[in-house]
Amino acid sequence: MSGIVVWFTGLPSSGKSRLAARVQSRLAANGRACCLLDGDRVRDLLQPKPGYSAREREDFYVTLGNLAAEIAQQGLVVLVPATASKRSYREHARGRAPEFIEVWLEVDAEECRKRDAKGLYARFARGELLGLPGEDERYEPPESADVRAFGAEDEAALELLVQRLSG
Repeated sequence: MSGIVVWFTGLPSSGKSRLAARVQSRLAANGRACCLLDGDRVRDLLQPKPGYSAREREDFYVTLGNLAAEIAQQGLVVLVPATASKRSYREHARGRAPEFIEVWLEVDAEECRKRDAKGLYARFARGELLGLPGEDERYEPPESADVRAFGAEDEAALELLVQRLSG
């Protein structure tokens, strides 16, 4: 079976990492080899650590897309929960991958602010953080996502992904 990159995009705190972990767990239970490349975790592993300027974000997402494609070339499902706020970042990844599924976690900004899993919105509100997608950094939603999920607990999206990736 050929490899595939599954990119989970959405605003911060929309549930990207949680949904990807749920997909990973289900695939593992079905015996399907997969790799989870969480954007935040990968960012923390890289040296020098990428920053958040426009150029540094672009470089990071190019690197993440290239890494995901390289792993997928080896036959694995690669789950990538990463905001990738610009369509161009995701399109680059799509162009590199042997196969690509874009999953949009369609959760409105107000709900994401309530969840605020990492405290990013609170830091933004206090003026301690700049460049937050959906706040002072534009988030470009997919024009035609392959899968739409309405949060990490969207069972229909989970089942669709597991079915598509298990076959």
